[in-house]
Amino acid sequence: MALAQARHILVSSEEQCLTLKSDIESGTDFASVAKQHSSCPSGAQGGDLGEFGPGMMVPEFDKVVFSAPIGEVQGPVKTQFGYHLLEVTKRND
Repeated sequence: MALAQARHILVSSEEQCLTLKSDIESGTDFASVAKQHSSCPSGAQGGDLGEFGPGMMVPEFDKVVFSAPIGEVQGPVKTQFGYHLLEVTKRND
């Protein structure tokens, strides 16, 4: 079974998501941004979601996590929870 490890930042607007993505791409640390801005409890761990397999997260998440390049910030990804920036940190296909 494929397993992935990812971290994310959850915010309520696409606009904020894009601003934060731009900050990260300009060199701001992903974990710091997650701690400061993410509305998900994982923000306290720098957005780290740990390891999970297909089907354990919402479909929109799965699609990105199991296809995106590792170490590249993806998003905004819209789910029922809001807007996410996602970064796959590890995956075994």
